[in-house]
Amino acid sequence: MKALLQSSIESLPLLGRGKVRDMYAVGEDKLLIVATDRISAFDVILEDPIPGKGQVLTALTEFWLGRLGHLIPTHATGIAPEDVVAPGEREQVAGRAMVVKRLEPILVEAVARGYLIGSGWKDYQATGAVCGIALPPGLRQAERLPEPIFTPAAKAEFGQHDENVDFNYVVAQVGADLAAELRRVTLALYAEAAEYARGQGILIADTKFEFGLDARGTLHLMDEVLTPDSSRFWPADGYAVGISPPSFDKQFVRDWLETQDWDKTAPAPRLPADVLERTAAKYREALERLTRGAA
Repeated sequence: MKALLQSSIESLPLLGRGKVRDMYAVGEDKLLIVATDRISAFDVILEDPIPGKGQVLTALTEFWLGRLGHLIPTHATGIAPEDVVAPGEREQVAGRAMVVKRLEPILVEAVARGYLIGSGWKDYQATGAVCGIALPPGLRQAERLPEPIFTPAAKAEFGQHDENVDFNYVVAQVGADLAAELRRVTLALYAEAAEYARGQGILIADTKFEFGLDARGTLHLMDEVLTPDSSRFWPADGYAVGISPPSFDKQFVRDWLETQDWDKTAPAPRLPADVLERTAAKYREALERLTRGAA
C-alpha cells in the first residue's frame, strides 16, 4: 500500500495542515478533511508515514459517527469526497477523506476516562484527584474507575502538550450551560462506545472528543472519533491492573524512539521498516476488531 505523507489538492483552497489531517475549503459551509498517513511522536511529526493509517482513522471515524449519531448531531454530510475534487485528485481522497460541515470549534478537549492511566495516573499519584475530581484512595495504575469521569484539557499550541484542567475552566471558557452539556454528551458517547468495544475484546481506557457549533448554536460532534490516535485502546485479554497494558496505537514507534539517542526535537530518527509495519498492523487490527461485530 502506498503511503500518503501529504495531500496536494489544487482544486480547493488549502486552509491548513495538522499533525495528521490536511483541511480544504468546500464552498463557504463545508470542509474536505484528508487523513494522511503522517504520524507524530512526542509532538514531532516523523518523516516516515504509516501506510494505510489515514484509511483506518477515516473508516473508524465514519463507523462511530454512524453508531453514535443518535446521541448528538455530527459534522458528517454524506457527500463523497471524490465528488468535490478534480478527477486527477480522486485517488488522494479515496477512503481517507470526509466532506464535513464547517463548524465553530470549541477550544476545549473533551476527555472521558474509564481507567486510571497516562496523565490521569500521574495526577492521581500527585494529588489523589484527576482534573479536580477526587478519587478513592489506593487505586492502582490502569485500574477501572468506579465510574467514567469527564477530565477536560486546554488545547495547546501546535507542538505543545494539552494541559489537564478542571470543570470550572470549561465553564469560564464556554459558559455553565454548554459546559454541562459537553460533560453530559462526552460521558454518554464514551459509555455507549466502551460497552460496544468491550464486546469486541477491546477496552477503551480513555478518549478525547472534539465538538463544534453550527450557525444556530447547535452542538455537533466533529473531527476524528474514537480512533487509535484519539483514544487508548487495550486488548481485553492483555489487560491487568498495576501495569500499562499494550495498546492499539503508535506504541511501537514510541518504544523504538525511546531506545534512540534523540532529544525529542525535529528531525526525528528515521523509522525502520519493521516498526512501520508492526504499527500499521496494530491500526488495522483495531479497525477489524471494532467493526467486525457491526450490524
